Amino acid sequence: MNYKIENKNYEVIIEKKNNKNTYIRVKDDLKIYVTTSKFTTKETIKNILDDNYQTLLKMISKKKLSNQKKDMFFYLGKSYDIIEVSIMDDIEIVNDKIYTKNKTMLDKWYKKQIEKIFHERFVYICSIFKENITMPQLKIRAMKTRWGVYNRVRHSVTLNSHLIEYGIEELDYVIIHELSHIIYFDHSANFWKLVSVYCPDYKKIRKNLKE
Repeated sequence: MNYKIENKNYEVIIEKKNNKNTYIRVKDDLKIYVTTSKFTTKETIKNILDDNYQTLLKMISKKKLSNQKKDMFFYLGKSYDIIEVSIMDDIEIVNDKIYTKNKTMLDKWYKKQIEKIFHERFVYICSIFKENITMPQLKIRAMKTRWGVYNRVRHSVTLNSHLIEYGIEELDYVIIHELSHIIYFDHSANFWKLVSVYCPDYKKIRKNLKE
């Protein structure tokens, strides 16, 4: 089954299960995946897709942008072309290009930058908090669904290493967000009020991180 969106046909993969509801997803291959009841007809599925046309359009646009970003190298909110030069002894950044000997050198440099920048910003943000908090242990790792996590039992903050792809503004916001959980371990009005004290533009930044 195909479905046309803005004059382009997209393949629809239908998976029928023993469930009452119908779920629609768009995956990296830009195919539309529909999980529905065994008794749902193609005509009904077509009507469901029609009813969710604008949502599908947004899902496809978002997935296209995500696929595009996978082929690009981002560092602190800016994209760079990677140029491999066999005689390079160190990383050099010139305008919108990063020069490296090979991918191994680039990966080591990238990891060091993550550790250095994240630690510096974490220590700084902790120092400007007027609330009585003890600096948590900082951990850094790649995460698929969270930008940051505060563990109350271990009193630690884990930051998503992929934040290095964004600007310092986004990194600072996530740190502020997680440190605020030390005071308010929820997402109450008081929590967001505290976040806004140290990050007045948090709503705009949250939107950037969701795109």
